[in-house]
Amino acid sequence: MTDAGGERDAKTSSTFRPRPPPSPTEKATLERITAMGRLTDSLITFRTTRHRSFRFKPGQFARLGVATESGGIVWRAYSMVSADYDEHLEFFSIVIPDGAFTTRLARLDVGDSIWVEKQAYGFLTVDRFALDGDLWLLASGTGVAPFLSILRDPSIWERFDNIVLAYSVRQAQDLVYHEEIEALARDELFAPHGSKLRFVPVVTREKAAGALDRRLTDLCSDGALEAAVGVPFDAARSRVLICGNPQMLDDLREVLTRRGLKPDRSREPGNLAFENYW
Repeated sequence: MTDAGGERDAKTSSTFRPRPPPSPTEKATLERITAMGRLTDSLITFRTTRHRSFRFKPGQFARLGVATESGGIVWRAYSMVSADYDEHLEFFSIVIPDGAFTTRLARLDVGDSIWVEKQAYGFLTVDRFALDGDLWLLASGTGVAPFLSILRDPSIWERFDNIVLAYSVRQAQDLVYHEEIEALARDELFAPHGSKLRFVPVVTREKAAGALDRRLTDLCSDGALEAAVGVPFDAARSRVLICGNPQMLDDLREVLTRRGLKPDRSREPGNLAFENYW
């Protein structure tokens, strides 16, 4: 069959062969691990090279792939810890016993390879809100990762009046980024606005110096978190990003909705945005 211009219709040509589906690796680049830090028995941080074309907004995540013994690839989503202007990518992970991805990840070392999808994903970014008022970052466990990237953005410090980071873990040893967070306010990039940061460590299963010791849900419900930082939740001023396990997200959604805040949706702007980090 030919069309009006005399060209062969490929769909009916006897020589037509359907194109095979794309290989999973066509959508990813093979990067090299440049640093691997084992922070506790179950927490690791690692850095990789960054392809020159990879772009992301602070708060977004990438899909990472590790090779299996059978030649396949296991994929998982990880938020960037690094700044969007860094030449490397940094990630933070808990190692799950017998986990298909993390047990293989934990065996990798400097010089080993890992796949990074070319596209970044996610909407846990500050540009979904009006860039003024008070920014609240509420995290449990490794859910702090996207907030570390957000805090490395100088424009965040300039635009918001107050920045509150509440970082909740079970044991004090799991507050692995606390020194880095506290040092941000002294960094030359952020020092002019360093007084805006209110960092609240939360340790729920033991007493720890300088930390609150109840669940974030309880601290937000009875006003204890607001009292600790001297900043109130306010429907007109508060922009709240929450990242953690599903139960925490559900509980905080209920608590903060009762406090007068509401989820942010494309057709109905609000105060709250959530990302499940489980």
